[in-house]
Amino acid sequence: MSLQDKIRQLPASPGVYLMRDGDGEIIYIGKARNLRQRVRSYFNATGDSRYQVKFLMARVADIDVLLTDTEKEALLLENTLIKQHRPRYNLDLKDDKTYFSLRLDPREEFPRFTLVRKTPRDGARYFGPYSSATAAREVLRQMTRLFPLRHYPLATCMARKRPCLYHQIGQCSAPCQGLITKSDYLALVEGAMLFLEGKGRLLVAEFKRRMTAAAAEMQYEEAARWRDLLHSIQVTVEKQKVVLQGGDSDLVGYHRQGNRLELAILFIRGGVLSGSRLFSLGWELEDAAGIAAFLQQYYTGQVFIPAEILLPLPIEEGGALTELLEEARGSRVTITTPQRGTKRELVELACKNAESAVRQRDAASAAAATTLAELRRNLHLSRTPARIECYDISTIQGRHSVGSGVTFSDGRPDKGNYRRYRIQSVIGQDDFAMLREVFSRRFRDDSIAKNGLPDLVVVDGGIGQLNAALEIINELGLEGSFDLVSLAKSRTARDSAAVTVQKSDERVFLPGRKNPVVLRQNSAPLLLLAAIRDEAHRFAIDYHRTLRGKEGIASGIDQIPGIGPKRRTALLKKFGSLERLKTCTVEELAGVEGMNRTLAESVREWLG
Repeated sequence: MSLQDKIRQLPASPGVYLMRDGDGEIIYIGKARNLRQRVRSYFNATGDSRYQVKFLMARVADIDVLLTDTEKEALLLENTLIKQHRPRYNLDLKDDKTYFSLRLDPREEFPRFTLVRKTPRDGARYFGPYSSATAAREVLRQMTRLFPLRHYPLATCMARKRPCLYHQIGQCSAPCQGLITKSDYLALVEGAMLFLEGKGRLLVAEFKRRMTAAAAEMQYEEAARWRDLLHSIQVTVEKQKVVLQGGDSDLVGYHRQGNRLELAILFIRGGVLSGSRLFSLGWELEDAAGIAAFLQQYYTGQVFIPAEILLPLPIEEGGALTELLEEARGSRVTITTPQRGTKRELVELACKNAESAVRQRDAASAAAATTLAELRRNLHLSRTPARIECYDISTIQGRHSVGSGVTFSDGRPDKGNYRRYRIQSVIGQDDFAMLREVFSRRFRDDSIAKNGLPDLVVVDGGIGQLNAALEIINELGLEGSFDLVSLAKSRTARDSAAVTVQKSDERVFLPGRKNPVVLRQNSAPLLLLAAIRDEAHRFAIDYHRTLRGKEGIASGIDQIPGIGPKRRTALLKKFGSLERLKTCTVEELAGVEGMNRTLAESVREWLG
């Protein structure tokens, strides 16, 4: 059956269509309320005038369809198939590792805030999102100054014989020591939640009432505590500006640049603008379809769903998506495109944020290109070092020896290509032999086929380290495949008679050249090389510390009677450290895979 015959016979019902190229590969997946009408619109004689659609249609050789009962089911199926097949022309919204929220579970005896990446619907309350861990931790610090909730796991707190340091500096009310009643502690929890919801003015009124009531009962110390807390909150609330009356809203803006779609979300919580987030996505079809695809993938993940989502463009999938989000949220959700007023101005502000992000990214790319070109010129490299790799070794007297390899692409860290190597063939302290093993594993045929080759490799050290690395590269048959340099740290001149400390410049050594190249200090090329070297060093040390820590934990657990390899692994996975294990309860121990209550009681007794 020809493609045209197949299209003519499509049913007028909801479903998902899969477009394939001549090789049978799925290149686009879409969903429709009416499959026949939607697919025909791509192939009509008048056709879709959009260049991107014509570009896609030129590659379509076959179409498969999957029928569903409703448009919402089609939306869910489309989302599942996109994640499974990752077609070239569909939006690929990857998991954002820098997305943070604050979590508080009101069902706990004495709830506390924790910093988390994901927000599963587990009955806890989530606040945010925050664009980075730094921003989230700053909010958490401010919260503990306003609301002195506990900082540590409850089992750890209860195991203490006296209040922690946070209580002494006024940032913990010490519920573990009975220094605050449960009702007063829960009042602090309620206040913290109101504050993070942007309902600071309600909070001020409630704390004024508590202060007045305490004073009326001549509980002056209690009244003074509420007074001080009230003052701190009022100062913070005065700095907040209400931009929308009402509850929680997300405002979506966009900017198109070629085949990239820059999206910005402004988060409004309790009427107050609380943060924003940017996404840069590859998308070659129309803007409205790209926004719809983004919303579908973003809000069906583990993120907070607000009561209102404001868009710059209307989307066809609004009805089905609304139904889906209402089911996930458990209450009403509206998706609208405001045409005037404050809401329209805020959506336009989101669009300006997206446009500004594109300009900043272009400026950063231009600066990086200039830096890399200057680096190539100053070091006489054979090519522009678009991809730079740096390797470092970390060991203490030959124990737990590890190697690290970090990658910078276009002047920025490419953490997806970072690699750790546990040294296997070298015994004792021999850094050169360890570097040989790391290079042999990184540049073997299968690794090159999978990861490609860098443009420049940087090793930490002087001329000796450079010559050793060059010898290894030549042995591997990779001479001339990429450039190689070493970066030697600055040295401090030890002269007790000198008034000031003298430090030498950082030096770059090149193959076949005895004297180093000294780049201008604090110049962009030198700062880039130093950043790559320092990142490789940090990455190696982190791995080395992890291995040392695991050995210490494992050796401590191995001494516990009745704990074999499987139970040891389960305990390590659950508690992470021997100190944490010592503070856990019998119930927590019994809940670990492979454990029972009798063994848990025995372990608890052994730990003391």
